[in-house]
Amino acid sequence: MEVLKTKVDKLEVRELSHSFSLDQREVLHRISFTVKDGEFLSILGPSGCGKTTILRILIGLIQPSSGKIFKNGEDITEYKPSGRNMGIVFQNYALFQNMSVLGNVEYALKFNPGLKSRSRSIAENVIDQVGLTEHINKKPWKLSGGQQQRVAIARTLALNPEIILFDEPMSALDAATRLVLRDELKRIQEKFKSTMIYVTHDQEEAFALSDRIMVMNQGVIEQLDTPRNIVKNPASQYMKDFVIHNLKLKIDSLAQYMGAED
Repeated sequence: MEVLKTKVDKLEVRELSHSFSLDQREVLHRISFTVKDGEFLSILGPSGCGKTTILRILIGLIQPSSGKIFKNGEDITEYKPSGRNMGIVFQNYALFQNMSVLGNVEYALKFNPGLKSRSRSIAENVIDQVGLTEHINKKPWKLSGGQQQRVAIARTLALNPEIILFDEPMSALDAATRLVLRDELKRIQEKFKSTMIYVTHDQEEAFALSDRIMVMNQGVIEQLDTPRNIVKNPASQYMKDFVIHNLKLKIDSLAQYMGAED
């Protein structure tokens, strides 16, 4: 008789806690969550709630005080960053200013034995996929903020990671550029079928991008659900105040100008 295999989650975090060693202040308290293959999960919360610490633990930049991380059912808690097959896009782009767009995207590929011989063609293809071919020989300082962020995304995509992490990548961009890049990010996810975990403090951004949203408050998860269910059934007063109320303020602020005559 054929035995059916249970499909495991792309990522599973179990009872994750973390305290900074200097003052033993606990920034994460026994949080657990899963991420499905191909899902876009946003981690939403104010400054200091622990959301960036989660990313740094997932990518392997810091070790948790306790808890486990599983990818495809395999315990990767002790793995080095290079062994996790994850990529990260930072807020400040972290581009080499003395290299062209092509040079920045190709850089990491040259250190990968399996990709080194094809590094140029891979980089050129990914640059084309994110719409930057006409800027391929430009240095970062000649690009707009949105274009620089696309280079950072292309550099991560070139390594074909199983999971891509984003640490507030649009917070330094103007409103118009954020809207364009938001649409571009969803297009990229659908095209590459990527699993993405996206840290933000912006409620509107999280609701526009996400399959599910994990709302953080002082190191714990207040609610993890779809945008629709969060609006319909906020789990706590904090959810009503931080998420629903703030979204309503933005909508009301815009609505007063909609349909107004000159």
